[in-house]
Amino acid sequence: MSEETPNSVTLEKDGNVAVVIVNNPPVNALSWHVREGLANHFAAALADDSVEAIVLRCDGSTFIAGADISEFGKPPRGPDFNAVLNSIEAATKPVIAAIHGTALGGGLETALVCHYRVAVPSAKLGVPEVKLGLLPGAGGTQRLPRVVGVEAAATMTSLGEPVPAPKAKEMGLVDALAGEDSLAADAIAFAREKIADGPRPTRERAVFGDVGVIEQLKAANAKRWRGFEAPYANLACVEAATRLPFEEGLAFERQEFTKLMFGSQSAAQRHIFFAERQAAKIDGLPKDTALRDVKKVGVIGAGTMGGGISMNFLQKGIPVTIVETAQEALDRGVGVIRKNYDASAAKGRFKPEQVEAMMGLLTPTLNIEDLADCDLIIEAVYENMDVKKDIFAKLDSIAKPGAILASNTSYLDIDEIASATSRPGDVLGMHFFSPANVMKLLEVVRGDKTAPDALATAMAIGKKIGKVAVVAGVCDGFIGNRMLKPRQVEAMNLLMEGATPQQIDKVHVEFGMPMGPFQMSDLAGVDIGWHRDPTRIESIRDALAAAGRWGQKTGKGFYDYDEKRNPSPSAETAAIIEDFRQQSNKAKREISDQEIIERTLYPMVNEGALILAEGKAQRASDIDVVWIYGYGWPVYRGGPMFWAGLEGTDKIVAALEKHGFAVAPLLKEKAEAKSGF
Repeated sequence: MSEETPNSVTLEKDGNVAVVIVNNPPVNALSWHVREGLANHFAAALADDSVEAIVLRCDGSTFIAGADISEFGKPPRGPDFNAVLNSIEAATKPVIAAIHGTALGGGLETALVCHYRVAVPSAKLGVPEVKLGLLPGAGGTQRLPRVVGVEAAATMTSLGEPVPAPKAKEMGLVDALAGEDSLAADAIAFAREKIADGPRPTRERAVFGDVGVIEQLKAANAKRWRGFEAPYANLACVEAATRLPFEEGLAFERQEFTKLMFGSQSAAQRHIFFAERQAAKIDGLPKDTALRDVKKVGVIGAGTMGGGISMNFLQKGIPVTIVETAQEALDRGVGVIRKNYDASAAKGRFKPEQVEAMMGLLTPTLNIEDLADCDLIIEAVYENMDVKKDIFAKLDSIAKPGAILASNTSYLDIDEIASATSRPGDVLGMHFFSPANVMKLLEVVRGDKTAPDALATAMAIGKKIGKVAVVAGVCDGFIGNRMLKPRQVEAMNLLMEGATPQQIDKVHVEFGMPMGPFQMSDLAGVDIGWHRDPTRIESIRDALAAAGRWGQKTGKGFYDYDEKRNPSPSAETAAIIEDFRQQSNKAKREISDQEIIERTLYPMVNEGALILAEGKAQRASDIDVVWIYGYGWPVYRGGPMFWAGLEGTDKIVAALEKHGFAVAPLLKEKAEAKSGF
């Protein structure tokens, strides 16, 4: 090996068994030098007449965990992966994969070209490529149906979920389970047993199973896969394995892989994969910033948000004290938490004793002073600045020194809230999304005086409770809701000019959003933020609210709803819109779907550019993470800022100018350079 090549693969011998060992920390990814090492050492073992069997295993915490995705899109280096795999499969001596940790993606494809597989019980095996908009491109879709059958292969490739080793043994993916602490020795012993049997090339095994299961998978996952290309491409490849000779199946797989690899969807999904990890990094904060200890959490407000927030901590074994002002509200809030846990237990997610343990960690109280021993206190009351400042002033005198004081506000000024205390360094925003026990996004809002260790602790706690945390600066609506506002404003303007709620919503759903602006309003409640005076009607929303059209909860909003909450167009809503249009003397006209995109989605990109230029988001990819995890932006479009590059920033600027928008200088810069964010 040359000096520049890392020594990531070594060869040892145990009598008549050669052991090829991969050591490429942290996850033994299939980097170019690993492929080179595998090719060289397998050739050496096959050329050695004293070797009668070969074991492939890995040092460190895992078997080969997959491809080195940092090499994606770069010029190829080292031997071709498929050529290396084919040479292992063609070995004239039995080859045994010894698996611990995870064998994922290219790692499982490497194990599949080995003639036999031995794994420790804690190992997991899978092909998660579909989650990056790809498919196993090194024979995985062709070899799996020969090893586990069509049904298991179709399920594994299209859903991407890993299989525990004991189940993999039942499926035939693993031939034997090794001792948890004796994998190396057990694999060598197994190899010696297989010398008499000789090699068992996977490509020579017959495909088995019912191809009809593929259509069943499509039907069962139609909603989940709406708009995605990769699940269907994976299934097409498995189906091809049932009717094409092996080499032709490989060629079909390669063709489908290449389409996905160079398509926009996989680029978007890979972007989000890296963006999520990047979001955890806080600019200007030393990596070794010491975190504050959070062993007990206080939550103020036992409503929908307060209860949902509490559940996140209880599930991680962190005690929560929840405070309300009235016993009835407190009892109702605690009751909802239990009801949610019981519903999860009924589905098998928790055991009944786990539910009791989590509820046992919850201390309900009417006394805010019971928060004195909490390390983190999250206020989750309604959006009123005076109320919030009053609460934080009380917390200032109650909370222990060093406790983090967080507000769950979705748009109010964190600096103004912090001004009610003598310790603004301990104050920040922790904006959870509803339902808080389900939605993955957490906006952590950094105030002007927020202490670095308080910010780092809030981000770390977010990760601990399973959230994707993103740092936001102080501004109206932070990142997500600030960008939502221009979309909602323009949607209302489009109604006044002749579009219908159903047309506007249809455009957004076809784009890939889970729902459109008016479906979202009806779900959240048309009356949210309403002034509650039915005689004061200044907007379409005011008129709907005054007519009791508050959305799904009252059976009518922008749409009418049946008892199953299925929407249908509303004549009453259409009349209200028409009345407002006539009062404003606006002419009704035909509005195209493209104009709806230009006036609702392009302004979001524009607002995102302003947020970036003002430093309210650390990076464009953070904005994308917010919209993917908080608002259901389609993953295969990569978030609004990534999508702007796909759509063309020059095209976006031209359309915004045509419709009379003030274009953000940063967006103009990108358009002039014909670049994305």
